[in-house]
Amino acid sequence: MFSAFLPAMGADALKAKSAEVKGWRIHLRTTMDLAELAGWMNPIIRGWMTYYGKFYRSEIYVLRRRINTYLVRWARRKFKRLRSFKRAERWWKGMLRRQPRLFAHWDWMADFLWIR
Repeated sequence: MFSAFLPAMGADALKAKSAEVKGWRIHLRTTMDLAELAGWMNPIIRGWMTYYGKFYRSEIYVLRRRINTYLVRWARRKFKRLRSFKRAERWWKGMLRRQPRLFAHWDWMADFLWIR
């Protein structure tokens, strides 16, 4: 019997969006710079945040973390000096301070957020 409903991002939707982000192959687009990636990704991410983030923003946490993982992987692949985790983390934190609104999902972030 159906007794409750939570208007949050469901597991199936999260899986589908994660597969879509994986299909973008961000880490292989090293010919693009960060601003170009943001311009390409922001309308899509902003739409997801608007639709799924209306209620229970915390449910989108996993997806935002996954996007950041791919972005950091992109940076580590593009810039040779960021190959080590600590340098990449330091660079990423600096990027969040310098350009806090570069990516749409960074509006909802407070600190370094990604999977190691």
